[in-house]
Amino acid sequence: MTAETAEAPAIPPTMTAVIAETAGGPEVLKSVQRDVPHPAAGEVLIAVACAGINRPDIMQRSGALPAPAEVSDVLGLEVAGRVIACGDAVDPGLVGTEVMALVKAGGYATHVCARADHCLPIPASLSLIEAAALPEGLFTIWHNLFDRGRLNAGDVLLIEGGASGIGTLALQLAQAAGASVIATAGGTEKCARLTAMGVCAIDYREPGGDDRILALTEGRGVDVVLDILGGEAVTRHLAVMAPGGRHVGLSFMTGVIAGVDLGLLMRKGLWLTSSTLRPKSDAEKAGIARDISQHLLPHLGGTGVRPVIATVLPLAQAAEAHRLLESGRNFGKIVLQMPEEA
Repeated sequence: MTAETAEAPAIPPTMTAVIAETAGGPEVLKSVQRDVPHPAAGEVLIAVACAGINRPDIMQRSGALPAPAEVSDVLGLEVAGRVIACGDAVDPGLVGTEVMALVKAGGYATHVCARADHCLPIPASLSLIEAAALPEGLFTIWHNLFDRGRLNAGDVLLIEGGASGIGTLALQLAQAAGASVIATAGGTEKCARLTAMGVCAIDYREPGGDDRILALTEGRGVDVVLDILGGEAVTRHLAVMAPGGRHVGLSFMTGVIAGVDLGLLMRKGLWLTSSTLRPKSDAEKAGIARDISQHLLPHLGGTGVRPVIATVLPLAQAAEAHRLLESGRNFGKIVLQMPEEA
C-alpha cells in the first residue's frame, strides 16, 4: 500500500507481546511469548515496527472496559509495520508493503493480524513511528468529528483535551478542513504549544473559560464540541454552543451521567451524539477506512498534517507508557517501538 516494497522476511514461530495479567495498574502489564498468528481470510500478517498507546488500552488494563471475548488478550489497537503474509482473498502483492492499521487487539506485539480493508497506506514522508500514532485517531476523528459531527469549513470547533494525541491530530485536520479551533489544556506550557499550532488555547485550570469561549465567538458559541469529559461538562458545553451545534462525546473521564437541559437543547436545536469504534462491524470499519483514504490522507505528510509525538518507548516499557498517559503530562501521542530483532 506504499511504493516501498521489499522481500518479506521469514515468519518466526513465536513473538513477544504485552498483556495485562489481571485488572489493575500499569504494574500488571507483562511481556510474554506467544505463537505468531496466521492471517485468516481477508487478513494480513504485519511485522510490527511501532504501536500507538490509547486510552481504551488503559481502560482495558484497569478492567473498566474489558476487551470483547473473541479477541486476543494482547493489548493495542493501532500499529504500523510491514505486511509479511496474506490470508485468502487478499492480494498477495501486499506482501512487503508498509501499512498502518486499526486492529481489534494485539498491537503491543512484534506481529499482529489485521483485516486488509482496515489497513491504510502510509503518507509520503511520514515515519513508521508517526504512522503508528495515526490509525485510531483517524478512524475516531473521521467517524465522530466529520461524519457524526458534520464539521464544515467556517465552523468553530471546541476540543476538550487539545494536548492529547487525538486532540493534536483533530485540531490539525479541522484546520485543514477550514474550521477554526478552540482547545482546552492544563497549564501554560501546553496552552502555549497549542497556540503555536494556530488555535485559541484555554487553560481549564483557570476560571472563566466558558466566558472566554463566548467572547472568542462574539457571543454566538461553537458549532461542534469534541468532548472527552462527559459528566457535568456536557451541561457547560451546551451553554456555549451555537444554534444547531453538534456535541460529540468521545469518552467520559468525569462521569457517564450528565444533567441535560432539554429546553435549551430544543431552543438551540442542538445535537448530542457519541460513538466508539470497537463494537462496530468489520464492514463499518472498512467503510470508514475508505472515507479516510479519500478525505483525510491527502492532508497528511509533507508540510501538511503530522501527528505530534510526545515520546517513543520500547515495548518492554509499556507500563511506563501507560503511567505517562494516565498522568496527563504528555503533549501528543505516546508510541511503543518493537525490538529491532523482531
